[in-house]
Amino acid sequence: MLNRYPLWKYLLILVVLLFGLIYSLPNLFPADPAIQVSSAQGDALDEREVSRVQQALADNGIEVKGADLENGLWLIRLENNDDQLNARDIAAETLGPDATVALNLADATPGWLQAFSASPMTLGLDLRGGVHFLLEVDMDAAITQRLEVNASAMRELLRGERIRYRNTEIDGQTLSIDFANSEDRDAARRLISRDFPDFDYQSSGGGRSASLDMTLSDQIVSEIQDYAVNQNLTTLRNRVNELGVAEPMVQRQGPSQIVVELPGIQDTVAAKRIVGATANLEFRLEARGDTPDQETESFAFRNGSGRSADLMRDVIITGDSVSSASNSFDENGRPQVNINLDGTGGTLMNRATRTNIGRNMAVLFIEHKSEDTVVTDPETGEETIVREPYTERGLISLATIQSALGNSFRITGLDSPTEAAELALLLRSGSLAAPIYFVQERTIGPSLGAENIQRGLLSVQIGLLLVVLFMLARYKVFGIFANIALGLNLTLLVAVMSMLGATLTLPGIAGIVLTLGMAVDANVLIFERIREELRNGLSIQQALHAGYERAFTSIVDANITTLLVAVILFSIGSGPVKGFAVTLSIGILTSMFTALMVTRAMVNLTYGRRPAKKLWI
Repeated sequence: MLNRYPLWKYLLILVVLLFGLIYSLPNLFPADPAIQVSSAQGDALDEREVSRVQQALADNGIEVKGADLENGLWLIRLENNDDQLNARDIAAETLGPDATVALNLADATPGWLQAFSASPMTLGLDLRGGVHFLLEVDMDAAITQRLEVNASAMRELLRGERIRYRNTEIDGQTLSIDFANSEDRDAARRLISRDFPDFDYQSSGGGRSASLDMTLSDQIVSEIQDYAVNQNLTTLRNRVNELGVAEPMVQRQGPSQIVVELPGIQDTVAAKRIVGATANLEFRLEARGDTPDQETESFAFRNGSGRSADLMRDVIITGDSVSSASNSFDENGRPQVNINLDGTGGTLMNRATRTNIGRNMAVLFIEHKSEDTVVTDPETGEETIVREPYTERGLISLATIQSALGNSFRITGLDSPTEAAELALLLRSGSLAAPIYFVQERTIGPSLGAENIQRGLLSVQIGLLLVVLFMLARYKVFGIFANIALGLNLTLLVAVMSMLGATLTLPGIAGIVLTLGMAVDANVLIFERIREELRNGLSIQQALHAGYERAFTSIVDANITTLLVAVILFSIGSGPVKGFAVTLSIGILTSMFTALMVTRAMVNLTYGRRPAKKLWI
């Protein structure tokens, strides 16, 4: 028969539509505004403390939906978005300084939908809110770190040429090395200046006071600082991608600042811990008993055991050599981090361990932090905040080298699975080229997002209503088929975006409105073709068949060209343009399915099973 589908096609359409219904439904259950409470150390609070917070909120007229313990953190759900900021302040005052209170959003998807792994669409910063950070790159620390790397390489070079030196010291942009006599200093200058052309060299003193001063030129300093900002940009983007944040923004602002915006993230505590972490690793050999004091440094273990160890000042490799890292558990159930090194790092590790079997190697954890101190001017009484940077160094592990190591090995001695997961994340995303400090942080509330969502939904509703009325007036019964397909198209579009984790922004809503208008184009082409075939004298069944078959090529051609434009927009555009391109691309694909298959199925079920005397088209 001309206008009949086989059973499998009807079943396929039914399965696709059922799939669309299930995965679009979570969007009817928006996340609840909530406050997240935990101890200052990040542990879960006692239930009595949570009950005390709930009672305090109730006493202040704030309605509470309930409290849930998720991933070791308590989420107190609220009824109203407007109460969120006030609830945070009340909870912080109730719990005191020993607890941490942050804004968050609690998933409200019913359990039976979660069983299908169904979740609502991700909303962008303009719709859902999120966090905004302004970060400052420590330019002085970038220079110091570069000088420390150069100093380590110079010491290794001098030892290889058996040139004696006594001490290395860094002061600002200058690296100084002391020697026992002028002959050793002059020989060192000839050797070092050949491999390190970025310095201005100056010899000073003589005899046992001979020293070589090496100062970075202004051009090199500028290059180091510019590299530090660009490298930090790359590292921060990698960290944000690891967090799974959709449509984030990480961009440079001015010579030394970076702006980070994370849509949908309201837990500033967790975001700061990952984004602002300046941790890195150093792998060093434990010092021998006869090693001179100027070539060793002493460090304590981070686990608070009180133990310490003397390490060589020279670094085998740093976390920069890590190509991949993952967290797991060892044979005793303790957390560990599995590390793979790049080619250079693997070579250096193999060279160092091959000649030191039986010797201890330490993993040193380094973290740059800062402390803000309020300083009052004694004359004016004006208060200013002074940031004092400092560095914490501690040993993670100290293990005996049993055999030569290569590109893969593991780190043990970590306190918790959380610490292992965060360390693996930081190593995967790369270490920062220089420490960064938070200059400004703020949570972007949902009030603007709620208004944007309301207006966006209104625009979709108006556009949908106008299209529905036009199709009914123009094509009567066939207009009903097109309108049903239009509604199903919108359902499938939302379902696919939800499944892919695509981010909906205001430009994305504009893409949906445009898709609704374009979705009926295919039906218009088909219906007009059916009218034309009827005017040419074909029977009703023949006209229906010819209308769908002969309009197919035109529909595909028109939609492919639009899809190509959307792909180009996505590939070269920025955040808002990408959001528009995503919704447009998905909408084109779903509209082709509903226009060509769903409406054809409805036409076949209505007219294909019996002779028709008249078409209401």
